[in-house]
Amino acid sequence: MAEVVSAESLFGLTGRTAVITGGTRGVGRAAAEALLGQGAEVMVTSRSADEAAAAQRELSELGKAHAVAADLGDQTGVTRFASEVLERFPQVHVLVNNAGRSWGAPFEDYPAGAFTKLLQLNTVAPFHLVQALLPALTAAATEEDPARVINIGSIDGHAVGPFQNYGYATAKAALHHLTRVLARELGPRHITVNCLALGPILTRLTSVLLDAEGERMVRNNPLGRIGRLRDVCAPVLLLAGPGGSYLTGAVLPVDGGYAVSRWCDG
Repeated sequence: MAEVVSAESLFGLTGRTAVITGGTRGVGRAAAEALLGQGAEVMVTSRSADEAAAAQRELSELGKAHAVAADLGDQTGVTRFASEVLERFPQVHVLVNNAGRSWGAPFEDYPAGAFTKLLQLNTVAPFHLVQALLPALTAAATEEDPARVINIGSIDGHAVGPFQNYGYATAKAALHHLTRVLARELGPRHITVNCLALGPILTRLTSVLLDAEGERMVRNNPLGRIGRLRDVCAPVLLLAGPGGSYLTGAVLPVDGGYAVSRWCDG
């Protein structure tokens, strides 16, 4: 008799643990809520202790949730956060590297220091966090049900847009390639590594850009709209759930078709 395929068999996460950096708002918060909805126990981070406390209260209404104040902008913060994760979670089934930042400025004035800060948070911190949490990821991993690393990338990492965010685009491109490098390294240890290359998603942080450029973005998008937070949830659940166990090294555009068109040009 053929195996019955159900939503639970593809996406169910009961008994799993998930860690989401920058998970108190925006895309990270949506990912946390989606994972909680499928039964995972979740830990999120915020640089703000107040935001972390508020997020823990609110997310706990959906399931078992924890929030930690952590600044992943330097190696000390990554190491401290990893220690807290390992203390609570001997096994980490899903790690979502979402924390990041951007920096825009005219080309003539763009500071070299921006590259250092953006590469640290958007690229180096995900690498070091995977490295530090490797014992817990390995402990959770099996051949049939690997542990999962999901990196949150950007359309700016694979297509050149008209925006003056040189360090951010560079850091996200590096994150996309790091995804492939880690997939090759960690596959034999039964850990998958994938990346979601997001187009513009309507959040509080993108509202200023969308106010200024939203009309042009919509005009150049094959689906004719800006992404919403719910558009990120299904791809996260695909990569995190049992149904995604044979996917690794993928950089999946979640952008309404910008990847097959021209990124906000004209």
